Amino acid sequence: LKKTLGEGSTGKVKLAIHKDSGEKVAIKIINKKILTHKPHLKKKVEREIAVMKMIRHKHIIRLYDVLQTKMYLFLIMEYVEGGELFDYIVERGRLTIEEAFHFFQQIILGVEYCHKQLICHRDLKPENLLLDTYKNIKIADFGMASLMEEGKLLETSCGSPHYASPEIVRGLKYNGMEADIWSMGVILYALLTGRLPFDDENLHVLLAKVKEGKYEIPQFLDEEVRDLISRMLTLNPKARIVLKDIKNHPWWK
Repeated sequence: LKKTLGEGSTGKVKLAIHKDSGEKVAIKIINKKILTHKPHLKKKVEREIAVMKMIRHKHIIRLYDVLQTKMYLFLIMEYVEGGELFDYIVERGRLTIEEAFHFFQQIILGVEYCHKQLICHRDLKPENLLLDTYKNIKIADFGMASLMEEGKLLETSCGSPHYASPEIVRGLKYNGMEADIWSMGVILYALLTGRLPFDDENLHVLLAKVKEGKYEIPQFLDEEVRDLISRMLTLNPKARIVLKDIKNHPWWK
């Protein structure tokens, strides 16, 4: 085991190197005692493991194995060296159209794969999008993910306030796939402008802005991408653009 890569609600993530092959992996170390006392965290970990075992895609972090001792759970995952997309945006401010499109396209492809497996992520944000050495996107953190059942809506309020859809913020039942589209609209806006469409230091004001869908699209963005953002950030989830139409949108082409 080497340096600590990060720390979350359930434990630390450490860099590890395989003794024989020299391959680097990320190991999430979870103290079972914490899970015993906090059932919601136990559910989160179980969900993450179940979902990650189902998925294999080049733009999604891979779960290689799950090991356990009496005290700990070890999730052995793919390690990527490029850090978070969040830090990348913060360091550079707004990205070029080409680079923003490169990232956005890969996020869409990874999420499209999940949605085809009836998995919605529910916590898409630049902090959960990692970059490999070649600046390719790897979607991470499936702790909030959910399996969609035909005709059933979700009720759990989750995600980060800046990226959560209005229907989630309002506490309504919602379709997880529609909510993911909204989050990706916020991410696209951030990639192209270096800031967030909905932002305020006061949480109540921020949530009110999200509920009203109030934001401004800078004039320096071309008409096609402004149209795409506005379709992704449509207040009514039923009128929101779907993945198939994003891929047929003039800006995508």
